[in-house]
Amino acid sequence: MGAVTVIQTSYNLSNPLISNFVVGTILRDMTILELAPTITAIVFAGKVGSNIAGELGTMRIKEQIDALEVMGINSISYLVLPKIIATILMYPLLVIIAGFLSIYGGFLTGTSMGLISPENYIYGIRINFNTYTIIFAIYKSLTFAFLISSISSYKGFYTSGGALEVGKSSTNAVTDSCIAILITDYFLARVLLN
Repeated sequence: MGAVTVIQTSYNLSNPLISNFVVGTILRDMTILELAPTITAIVFAGKVGSNIAGELGTMRIKEQIDALEVMGINSISYLVLPKIIATILMYPLLVIIAGFLSIYGGFLTGTSMGLISPENYIYGIRINFNTYTIIFAIYKSLTFAFLISSISSYKGFYTSGGALEVGKSSTNAVTDSCIAILITDYFLARVLLN
C-alpha cells in the first residue's frame, strides 16, 4: 500500500511549486486514517471472518452446539465470546503493524527509486503530525474488529442445513462484514473527524 501510494503521489505531484516532502505527509495521513484500518479489515473479514463462520456453521450442522446446550453450557458465551474478545484484542495490533509496514514500504520505495530523499520523506511524515489520527485509527480498528467477529459469529452460529449452507454462511459473513465496514467507516469519519 505504501509503495504504490508513494509512486502515484510523487507522479501526480511533479509540480516545482509543491515541496517534495508532501509525498510523506500524504502517505502518513492516508495510511493512518484509511488504508491501514480499512483495507486490513476487508482482508481480515475475508480470512478470519469466513473461518469463524465456517467453524461455527460446521459445529451447528454436526449438532455439536446442540450437545453443548444439552449439557447446560451457554454455547454463545463458550463459543462466540472468546472469538469476539480475541479479535478486539488482536486486530488493533494488526492495524498498527500494517500502518508501520505501509509507511516503511513507502520509504523504501520512494528512496530506492529516487522519487524522494530520505530527509524529505521523514520530514513529511513528521511535519504537522496530529496524534488524534492514531487514536482515530484505533477507534476504527476496535469497531471493525467487533463488526467482523460478531457478524461472522452470528452467520455461523445460526447456520441451518448442510455443508452447502456452511459455505453460504461463510460467504454471507464476508460480504456482510465488508458492507458493514464501509458503512461504519463513513459514519466514524463523519462523527469523529468533525
